[in-house]
Amino acid sequence: MDETLTVAADHNSTGDTAALSGLNFSKGHGTGNDFVLLADPNGTLAVTPEQVAALCDRHRGIGGDGLIRAVPSRLLAEGQELLTRSPDAEWFMDYRNGDGSVSEMCGNGVRVFVHFLIAEGLVELPAGESLTIGTRAGAKTIVRTAAGYAVDMGPWEFIFPGEATARAMDSLVSAAGLEVARPALSVSMGNPHTVVALAELAELDATQLFTAPHVDPTPPHGTNVEFVVPSEPLVHNGVGTITMRVHERGVGETQSCGTGACAAAVAIRHWAGQGAPDAWNVHVPGGVVGVKFFLGAEGHEHVELSGPAAIVASGTLS
Repeated sequence: MDETLTVAADHNSTGDTAALSGLNFSKGHGTGNDFVLLADPNGTLAVTPEQVAALCDRHRGIGGDGLIRAVPSRLLAEGQELLTRSPDAEWFMDYRNGDGSVSEMCGNGVRVFVHFLIAEGLVELPAGESLTIGTRAGAKTIVRTAAGYAVDMGPWEFIFPGEATARAMDSLVSAAGLEVARPALSVSMGNPHTVVALAELAELDATQLFTAPHVDPTPPHGTNVEFVVPSEPLVHNGVGTITMRVHERGVGETQSCGTGACAAAVAIRHWAGQGAPDAWNVHVPGGVVGVKFFLGAEGHEHVELSGPAAIVASGTLS
């Protein structure tokens, strides 16, 4: 149920939010991955990294894993360049991590972003129809489904392709709660991920993610780290099932990560070998998302992410 709130962010600590007084906002989430949402149809809203961090602060602000600004693509340099290739991408998802840093992409955020555009009356999207939006990881096409939204996340690729092909791993990951470093595989979904397979749920529960895991070598722009336990059996009725926790770059542990779920399915499917399914259910602390693999029009394998989205509150910054 939506609520209407008036929120006074503490601008004396993590960032000066006084300049944002009177600004309307919404709060939304996709399987527990939550965001502060701002509509900027005129492209006039400039939010600093410090203000983003203040708004996303869970004690002194609204609270969120990140902030999403909805702005017309034509009003951003990145959006103008994207429109030359994808002229239908009218709206751009300007996404920032909870610490204020810019991020390329957020799979759960895409669903929440589209749900926000609909709630704000900025677009119409009946069930079964599709919408193309712009992101820093390129244009993404979203279909509204009976249960939420399905997003074509585009092609995946290995970050260190030579190592991945030769050894099925490319790095070692250390984390509090794990006795020894574990082999991992790094996957790009437009943003970087490093996936570690664990043997059992007890190991996953014992892994401590309030500090960032150490990845060696670290991808050039840092990485999100997923710890994944395959189900037993891995495949039932043609669908694979895995359980995942994630430490997101610039955020910490989150209840869900859409691009991370896709990367985890990529890695487990790669390790499973020939005959591994194209459909996966990924269990995260905030719920379940679906991942499917299909061949894109350009001949590269794409990943589809599906799941719910919700707007839980709207209000005005005081």
